[in-house]
Amino acid sequence: MLVFFFFLTVTLSFYAVISWRVQKKQLLQDRLENLFPESSEHMIRSVREEELREPIMKRLKQTLWTHTRVRMDKKLSPKNVLKLEAKLQQAGNPFGMGPAEYKGIQFILAILLPILFAGWGILADFGGGVLFFLAVAGLGASFLLPSVYLNMKRKARTRLALKELPDFLDLLTVSLEAGLGFDSALSKVTAKKPGVLSGEFRRALEEMRLGKVRREALSGIRERLDLNDVKSLIGSIIQAEKLGIGMVQVLRVRSEEVRDMRKQRAEETAMKAPVKMLFPLVFFIFPSLFIVLLGPAVIQLMTSFK
Repeated sequence: MLVFFFFLTVTLSFYAVISWRVQKKQLLQDRLENLFPESSEHMIRSVREEELREPIMKRLKQTLWTHTRVRMDKKLSPKNVLKLEAKLQQAGNPFGMGPAEYKGIQFILAILLPILFAGWGILADFGGGVLFFLAVAGLGASFLLPSVYLNMKRKARTRLALKELPDFLDLLTVSLEAGLGFDSALSKVTAKKPGVLSGEFRRALEEMRLGKVRREALSGIRERLDLNDVKSLIGSIIQAEKLGIGMVQVLRVRSEEVRDMRKQRAEETAMKAPVKMLFPLVFFIFPSLFIVLLGPAVIQLMTSFK
């Protein structure tokens, strides 16, 4: 009786899987027939043939990754998803990562790093307490390293945007003075000048073409670029559009302010240089100089007293 129920369970499970796949395929075909009554069967066949041309290992990896990603998306709360998306967008979405990919990398590192740290401790012949400490350190590093990497990418992206801002404003001002509209000038500048700012404004233009209001599209740049100068620029553009002020005059004033602020930052960095050089001088250069200058005299004094 037990064997009978076992085979019955296996048979019903197999039938459920097959019927689910057939139902899914039929549902897709019905949807395509409603949209494209004439070419639905041909489209399904072409998509299926295109999938079958891929290597089986690639298809297997893609299927496993898709199922894993769906499960991880379900486990993440909407609040955490929004926070992770904001961090990834500020970092420029490195490697095309989304919240699910980020959590997946953290999960993989949480398995690999403790094993690597503990394996190094075993090779170094450490005790049990040290091995446990190394495993905990590896677990902590697995959650810390992705966050540190995102912060580094965000800071590097912010520095590039700050460096590109004055030239970007000058080109935009010149394009507006030549008679182009604001959207046309933005499109022209983003097409001719690559960089972080061009990519963000290009994305804002695409969002406006898809139906977003200009104010909302430009406000998205402030969320993706954590830079006060860019936030002030976007605020000035939105305010000028709202009050009907000439955009050329606003951009010219903002360009002069940005260049003045860049000059002030350069002067501030130059004034900090002597203070930063003090520690290498005291701890590395001065001891070497004392050894070179006073070393022979100390040796002569020691030999004379002997």
